[in-house]
Formats: sequence, C-alpha cells, structure tokens
Amino acid sequence: MRLAHELVETVATIVDEGTFEAAAQRLHLTPSAVSQRVRRLEDQLGRILLVRSKPVRPTEAGAAVVRLARQTALLEHEALSGLGSAEPDDAAPVRLALAVNADSLGTWFLAPLGRVARRHAVVFELHRDDQDFTAGLLADGTVTAAVTAQGTPVAGCAVTPLGVMRYDAVATPEFAARWFPEGPTADALARAPLVDYDRRDDLQTRWLRARGADPAAPPRNLVPATSDFAAAVRMGLGWGLLMPPQSRGALASGALVSLGGPPVTVPLFWQRWRLRSPLLDAVADEVVAEARAVLDPVRAGPRPPRRAGRAAPGAPPASGGS
Repeated sequence: MRLAHELVETVATIVDEGTFEAAAQRLHLTPSAVSQRVRRLEDQLGRILLVRSKPVRPTEAGAAVVRLARQTALLEHEALSGLGSAEPDDAAPVRLALAVNADSLGTWFLAPLGRVARRHAVVFELHRDDQDFTAGLLADGTVTAAVTAQGTPVAGCAVTPLGVMRYDAVATPEFAARWFPEGPTADALARAPLVDYDRRDDLQTRWLRARGADPAAPPRNLVPATSDFAAAVRMGLGWGLLMPPQSRGALASGALVSLGGPPVTVPLFWQRWRLRSPLLDAVADEVVAEARAVLDPVRAGPRPPRRAGRAAPGAPPASGGS
C-alpha cells in the first residue's frame, strides 16, 4: 500500500492548525477539499484518523500518519540540502517541533537551539508541558524530540540521559525573619505562604513532607511562569524551590537565604525519533552538551517515584543538604 504524500500532509496540517478551515487556508484549498482528502485516506486505511474536536486531535492511527508526515518533511529537506538544490541562506527552513518543561525552557534550553539555528535552516516550534506529558507528545507525533522525565524509550525513539535538575528551598531574608524566627520548623512551615507553579506542581509539597510538615496546611500562591515564579520568591510572596541558575546570584548577594533541608531532584532525558538525520543529530548534540554543563550529573541508583509538577517526577533523597 502506498500513501499519497498530499493526503498525509493534509492530515498533519489539520493537526498543526487545529481546524479543517485553518488547514484549508494554509494549503490554499477549500474546507471541502480538505475533508475529501482526509476521507480518501481514511477509506484507504480503513481507520478513522482524526477526532473532530476543537482543536482537532489525531486518533492512534492518525498519530502514525502525522509522524510519517513529519519524518518525510525532515528527510526531504535534508535530501534537498544534500543535493545542493539551494544555498543554505536560500533554503526554506524545516520546522522542528520539540517538547520541553517550563523550567528547562526558562533556564538553559534556548541556548543550544540558538547554536543550531546559526548553522542550519531550521525553525523551532516549542511545546511547553510538564515532564510527565512531554513523552506523550512524542508518541502521538506532535513533536520530534522532547526533554522528558521518562527514561523508557517511546516506541521508535532513542533516549539519552541529560542530567538532574536540583531544586533548593529559598526565601528572602525578610520573609524568613517574619515566618521562621526559630527556623523552618514544621509548625512554622504549616503557616508560611509558599509559591507553586500551578496546581500540578508538588515540588514544594515533597520538600514539606521531607521536613515533616503538613503539605495541606500552608497558603499557596500560584505563579505559572518560570521567571515570574522566581521573581515571586525574590519579592517575598512566599518561599519556593529554585534551581541554582535561578537562585545562585541572589544567594550570593544576600537577596535570598537558604531554608536548608534536602534538595528535590528531577532526572531529565532527551528522547528523539530514531532517524538518520544530521539535523536531529545536531540538535541532540547541542542539547545534551548544554544540559550536562548546567545540570547535576546523573548518579547510579533507583529512579525516584513519579509525580506531577512544573518539572518532572522526582522526590527528595533521604538525606542531603541545600
């Protein structure tokens, strides 16, 4: 069975754009023609490919078609580049969709992409999501590679360890003096406001449990952006867990103080399609190099339990320091 390229491309475009109408505009077709293309491919495969929701979502069979479309576009771009069909500056850039968690995106992830973009005709479509879900975006064909907490390969993907994100509990000196005059005791932690990224973020919850405090007791600020989250802690809205790149300077200047206790650690992995692709190789090389320069090294030992939150599944170790 051979699948017509224009039919496969149409399904992927609908998923990208979210509606049949938007896909029709991008493809310079009528919505009726787009629907007919999808129907032809569904009839050929004997499978429903799209869920007609808002936005349109691929079924399991549709996800396989979307993956095929993205892989074909990538390989076609690299074949044309290899044939010298256009000068690098004249070549239409290929679009690479990548998934990444908010804290990585806000601290270290853009630098390696910038280095790749200076050498290759590529534009990036970044999907920001919790680490628990980025691997799912690989599985359904939404992205070609992802920063994920999942060390088990998604079908058809290769996995490379990146490192460990470490989070330490910090607060402003004024906040600590007001709420923790005798230190961050369990009773004091039950009353002091904290900052969460969103309702799925339980980094602070895990740290509280490690300190023997009731995680249901404290008032919580919700600040769903990495830079704004760190700013909220620096402005004294509450205490929170920050990565070293977010807190190092403020700790050195005295603008923040450590609350001690065990750090929360989050292992990260790079998963990508298992394709022979110089571009994917270049992205992987830069991402892995940057991550290993910024993150703590992966140490041998059991994986921490899974969790929801702004970074990835992880739990405080039994002992340690900030």
